Amino acid sequence: MSEDTSTRRGALGDLKKIFGSGSSNLRQFGILFSLIAIILLFQYLTDGLTLSSGNLINLVSQYSYILILAIGMVMVIIAGHIDLSVGSVAAFVGIVVATAMRDWNFPWPLAILLGLFVGMLIGAWQGAWVAYVGVPAFIVTLAGMLIFRGGNQVIGNANTVPVPDGFTIIGSGYLPEVGPNTGYNNLTLLLGLIIVVAVVYSEWRARRVQKIMGSTPAPLWVSIVKVALLCAVIVYASVLFAGGRVGTSFPVSGIILGVLVLFYAFVTRNTIFGRHVYAVGGNKLAAELSGVKSRRVNFLVMMNMSILSALAGMIFVARSVASGPQDGLSWELDAIAAVFIGGAAVSGGIGTVVGSIIGGLVMAVLNNGLQLLGVGSDWVQIIKGMVLLVAVGVDVWNKSQGRPSIIGLLTQKKKTAEFPAEPPLVVPDTGTPESARPQATRPN
Repeated sequence: MSEDTSTRRGALGDLKKIFGSGSSNLRQFGILFSLIAIILLFQYLTDGLTLSSGNLINLVSQYSYILILAIGMVMVIIAGHIDLSVGSVAAFVGIVVATAMRDWNFPWPLAILLGLFVGMLIGAWQGAWVAYVGVPAFIVTLAGMLIFRGGNQVIGNANTVPVPDGFTIIGSGYLPEVGPNTGYNNLTLLLGLIIVVAVVYSEWRARRVQKIMGSTPAPLWVSIVKVALLCAVIVYASVLFAGGRVGTSFPVSGIILGVLVLFYAFVTRNTIFGRHVYAVGGNKLAAELSGVKSRRVNFLVMMNMSILSALAGMIFVARSVASGPQDGLSWELDAIAAVFIGGAAVSGGIGTVVGSIIGGLVMAVLNNGLQLLGVGSDWVQIIKGMVLLVAVGVDVWNKSQGRPSIIGLLTQKKKTAEFPAEPPLVVPDTGTPESARPQATRPN
């Protein structure tokens, strides 16, 4: 191989390091590129409405509860299960919390704790059936979907139940206005600055750890370009969110979502429990032989999903200012779609929290853009279904044919004509003295 070719391949390898050092990171950035392409397309078709301050604020506020469900759903799917009850659980918890505040005079902070506790009990109930009785999660959660949908209508008598103003802050609240009048929401700008500092520190710390461990970090220019791109996006988004109409800024539900993303991304990547979830989903028998308690993992994954469903239901009720019998319909389908578009495998063992959030944003932007264009709800459902089917179908087909996934096609290395290495010598060992052994031969 010529020196120029080697130099070009080295430069290409350095360039790819902007998007991470592993195939998982490259895949996530590939999904992110798809999201950016959809945003730019609708930005052009809607004459700039997609990236307007008001639309972005509404987008986060309107879809935050679906993205919260996607966080829990990706762990369920990684473990090799599915949860069809999340919408019904969210609706059931919503009506319980609303009724507790209206009829039992619960203060809204205590009502939130009640909702999380009810979600935990539901999760423990369904998790016990899955983990310890052995009923497939599909059946358990299908039954749960029917049970808790009916429970919502029994408790609420198929009527809407309003909630007090204090409770609505978690669903329709925004960062308050503080400090001097700059024409922007100062707390939103400060939040953006904190995220920028965190990104810079994270990259610096990663390079420092690599040097301490003796590994070779990416060239400095790669880190600078990566950090500059991320910071530019963060600053631009912060200005858009901070520049909305008076009284609006970054939604409180978006803050809750961001905290959950950071927490669960850390749990899945950096904790023993997170590794065990991947192990159980990848190969349950091998995981058990390695000492993983698969029953406990399945129980906790299902319980965690119901707790997040309870939180999502309360956020939706707070945004709607009332709980009703139609809450939570088809939420499970949106959450599952987000997870699979975000790169999770149908068979389990593969998936990330960040990828699922990006997949959820793809569906949210698609839905929002079609609504801005005046497309009817019937066609919106058809288009969303086709996007999900094509995205997952083509990816699965590529893998079955031994080809890279859709994202892999964008990041695969070009094959180069290189001569194979000389095979090693094979010296038969017959137990005879070395002087009496036959001469070394090469395999045919």
